[in-house]
Amino acid sequence: MSLRHAVLGLLTERPASGYDLMKLFETSLANVWPATQSQVYGELGKLATAGLLTVSAEGPRGRKEYAVTDTGRAELHHWLVETEPDRVRRSETMLRVFFLGLMSDPEATAFLGLEAARAAEEGAALRELEESVDWGDDPLSVHGRLALEYGLRLSAMQEEWARWAAGQIASRAGSAG
Repeated sequence: MSLRHAVLGLLTERPASGYDLMKLFETSLANVWPATQSQVYGELGKLATAGLLTVSAEGPRGRKEYAVTDTGRAELHHWLVETEPDRVRRSETMLRVFFLGLMSDPEATAFLGLEAARAAEEGAALRELEESVDWGDDPLSVHGRLALEYGLRLSAMQEEWARWAAGQIASRAGSAG
């Protein structure tokens, strides 16, 4: 997935300014495709230059509202239907887990404890987000809830796994001593 397609997808519902788009990112895509303000504004310019977006309204202080063009909709549809998702996964956390044996057992269990706490915090933040959004029956709400549920389940699994892994290290250390 690219930022290009995330922006196009969010703008298919309705035109939005860069500021409005950032709010949409925060309440809809934050757990699947986070983006910074500078990335979003930069992408808006690139998409407009490429003819995939148009400036549909201009307001005070240079505020621009962007809308998806027919070419932009075609690009998004092509990406959704005709391209294979990139499933390459790189995880610095799992790379460190692979080398936990290079740490002392207390260091390894502390690392895993921090990972469990991070996952728990992420789950709590997603639950808070879920409660703060005014969900509707529109496609963005329906499918946004599906993505949010993925994030909730993933963070719960990560927390459970980290606690289990810390227990494995602790039991191994107990049997060695």
